[in-house]
Amino acid sequence: MKRPRTSHLDHNSKDHLIRGTFSKLIREANRVAILVPDFSEYSGNGRVAAVQAEELVKEGKEVVIFTLRARLHPRHVKVFVLGMPRSLFWERIYTLIFPLDLIKVFKWLKKLKRFDLIISHFYPMNWLAFLAKRFYGKKYIYWYHGIVNPPSLFPRFHERIATWLDIFLTKLTTRNVDHAVSVSRSAQKELKELIGLDSEVIYNKPDLKKFHKGVDGSEIRRKLNLGDAPVILNVGRICPQKGTHLLVQAFLLVKKRIPNAKLVIVGKHTFDYYSKQVKKLCDDSVIFAGFVPDDELPKYYAMSDIYATCSLWEAHNVPVLEAQACGKPVIAFDFDFFREEVDENGILVERENIEKFAEACIKKLKEVRPELQLQLS
Repeated sequence: MKRPRTSHLDHNSKDHLIRGTFSKLIREANRVAILVPDFSEYSGNGRVAAVQAEELVKEGKEVVIFTLRARLHPRHVKVFVLGMPRSLFWERIYTLIFPLDLIKVFKWLKKLKRFDLIISHFYPMNWLAFLAKRFYGKKYIYWYHGIVNPPSLFPRFHERIATWLDIFLTKLTTRNVDHAVSVSRSAQKELKELIGLDSEVIYNKPDLKKFHKGVDGSEIRRKLNLGDAPVILNVGRICPQKGTHLLVQAFLLVKKRIPNAKLVIVGKHTFDYYSKQVKKLCDDSVIFAGFVPDDELPKYYAMSDIYATCSLWEAHNVPVLEAQACGKPVIAFDFDFFREEVDENGILVERENIEKFAEACIKKLKEVRPELQLQLS
């Protein structure tokens, strides 16, 4: 097991040349359009965009969100919903062919004409920003959260093809950006390798008004019938990239030493075939809580003892920051992103080593709950 190293420190000379460009562009703008595909609580980039919008409003900016789907409604921020299919399959198809929806594209493109600055999070919203820059000369910032999912993590060929298309279309629609921002050093490196863009690093931040120590989680323990059981929490989409199957396998090893432990997984099922595979591994001590509204989420962190993620790839992980803001130790795999973000209270484990991962969870549970009696393995 490796201890996390100190984050956010290393800056090279090129960083110094581009650092601060975002702040300069913001100072020069009065009206800011934020483009994000999914402006919802269960979308990490949606929650980041919401915090971003609120901060810009505090600076006196007029801020408008343009999105394909919305469940978030920040104060003093207008939200325009462009619309998209509700079926998960057709949603994926639509995002790839969005530029062909000419009526919708030109309808919303005209509305961007009045803005001084456009910040785009993810394709296909980049297409509108790209056109606004080309036809109206608008300042365009691309905010890079990482590719949606690395193609290699998908077991199905058509899913890998769709991801490569997404990367190609992202590259196409970011050719004319005025500035790019990456959410971590690992994302910065990835953006340069995949698309060739240099970028400024600005780390995402949790909403500290909601996520902090001292929240009462007893209501959630009663709701989920957890009693006083030791609880491991995970928040995020249930998909191959997030390694949910590995998390369940590691948890079953934890249960051999701590039989009354529970694993609570908060998040949407985004791949039916994968969710079925994961559920076959589970017993009744694994609880799928489904989608949880953002206002309730702090209570879930509060009721847990530790936070664990077996994610196999990240450029940024908002729940890790939220868990740490709530004072919870984080267990994760040891790769570039988590080395940046997991604090000294957490443990990083060799990637895909579920035995070591289980050991780390047991160690932290014992630290948090010294009264736990461990069974012999």
